[in-house]
Amino acid sequence: MKWERRAYNISVKMADSVETCRCVEPGIVSELQGSLSGFFSQYGFECYPFKVCWYNYNEKVQLRGLQYDMDTVAFCVISTPEMYGKAFKPFIHGKTIGLDPINECVEHYLKQAIEKLPHEIDIAHDYDYERDNDQIKHRLIIQAAGHVSGAAYLYGRLDINEPPQHNDKFKHGVSMHPTYGGWFAFRGALIFKKLQCPTLPKPEPVMLTDAKIKELFEKFNKQDDTYKDVSSPAMKYSDEQQKYLKTPTKDKAKFLGVEFNLRASSIIKYPNFKY
Repeated sequence: MKWERRAYNISVKMADSVETCRCVEPGIVSELQGSLSGFFSQYGFECYPFKVCWYNYNEKVQLRGLQYDMDTVAFCVISTPEMYGKAFKPFIHGKTIGLDPINECVEHYLKQAIEKLPHEIDIAHDYDYERDNDQIKHRLIIQAAGHVSGAAYLYGRLDINEPPQHNDKFKHGVSMHPTYGGWFAFRGALIFKKLQCPTLPKPEPVMLTDAKIKELFEKFNKQDDTYKDVSSPAMKYSDEQQKYLKTPTKDKAKFLGVEFNLRASSIIKYPNFKY
């Protein structure tokens, strides 16, 4: 997960009309997180609450702000090392897969998680794009959502305790989970359109030591998986999952023992989002 770090700047266009929203106390958000987690934990996912304003005014990444009320509640969803065995393998069993079987799996479980909730919810996937004039851009910078929600701290240049002239090689950011280190993946956000929590407390960041941050970036720039172990994670991807992720796309179906069909994918690369 890489991107160029740039100057802080956002642009937000709010809807012309304001719909009736429900303001709640933090305890209600905690109950909602508990309900979602009860479902997600069965399949190797976790979720972390954040407010739209935390994301829109984050200090880490230049982005186009989410176009919701600033106190709108959302949840950043990640997959843990257990997702491969608990969700992905059962999902693809007996199926004909397309180019994006993991994304299709994630989409399936995110929809299941919210289908019985009495809320209006938008799902923003990590692979969603939108058109901005003649450019195609990510709808959601998921690393920023992960950072502000406390799911995984996003380390960048400013976290390196060295003079600027010596840290030019640390131009890319990297996210680390406090439990799984680099052995996780951001999967999207659930945005509760009409649910607001002005007093939701912002989580305290869980950070590595200066020495570990330096080691993290040195290993991350080697383009291998060694950086994922810097924080001594409690769990990591299985050998099978690591092999699957390194398998060329054309060979993934054979690796999994299922059929492949290019037209089987239900993922639309550039959907038209209405704001």
